[in-house]
Amino acid sequence: MNDLKKRVSILVVVLSMFLLAACGSSGSSDGGPELKNKGEFNYIVSGEFPPFSSVDKNGNLTGFDVAVGKAVAKELGLKPKPEKFKFHGAISAIKADRFDAAVASHTITDDRKKAVNFSEPYYYSGPVIFTRPDSDIKTKEDLKGKEVAVSKGSTYEKSAQDFTDNIKNYDSDATALRALSEGKHDAVITDAITGKQAIEKGFKIVEQEQLGTSEQAIAVKKEDKELLKAINKALKKLKEDGTLEKLSKKYIGADITKKPE
Repeated sequence: MNDLKKRVSILVVVLSMFLLAACGSSGSSDGGPELKNKGEFNYIVSGEFPPFSSVDKNGNLTGFDVAVGKAVAKELGLKPKPEKFKFHGAISAIKADRFDAAVASHTITDDRKKAVNFSEPYYYSGPVIFTRPDSDIKTKEDLKGKEVAVSKGSTYEKSAQDFTDNIKNYDSDATALRALSEGKHDAVITDAITGKQAIEKGFKIVEQEQLGTSEQAIAVKKEDKELLKAINKALKKLKEDGTLEKLSKKYIGADITKKPE
């Protein structure tokens, strides 16, 4: 009788372990990263930040950030699932565990690091002042008292606050630059590459002073340490085999993946 009870107890323990494993998260059984959906890398991009992310004529997301996310997914052996999400809400969405990551050109800052973890940088850039061709603004000192437009939730608002209290927020950099070209506000502070792309598209703006350099990285939830480790490993491989450089040249026209000296 005691032997039968012992066998039943062992069976109960085995069944309990099986049920716990079956009801667990979508993380891999070998201790790999936990994911929102098994077999997928679900990441967000702004979709309003060309050439890093935008929506093409067929309604598909395209751009450097989108391509980097797909390349990372491939290295992780996962299906890429990019989604469009407002930039100013991206960090909160990652913190709330709504997506696996944000591959959305986020500049690494101390404030953002309080909310999420960042991967190693996958590209480098910097904020630049853009004005209309007939503007008397040439340097940052000329911004005093001027109306400066920035994208909502970006680090460029902090840059603008160093020079003026008159700041206009837009949902995207492209919208702010278009408004500037049409005669609204006095200047825009945004990423150098985004501004140059707008000039190439015919926007009536000119590049003025660069205000520094920045590191852009992939954002993940604080608790997702295994995912962060896997992403960093993937980025290291993509840098070493030249994939990131190729994607940069394809979408940006230059290699922005190497840290400036």
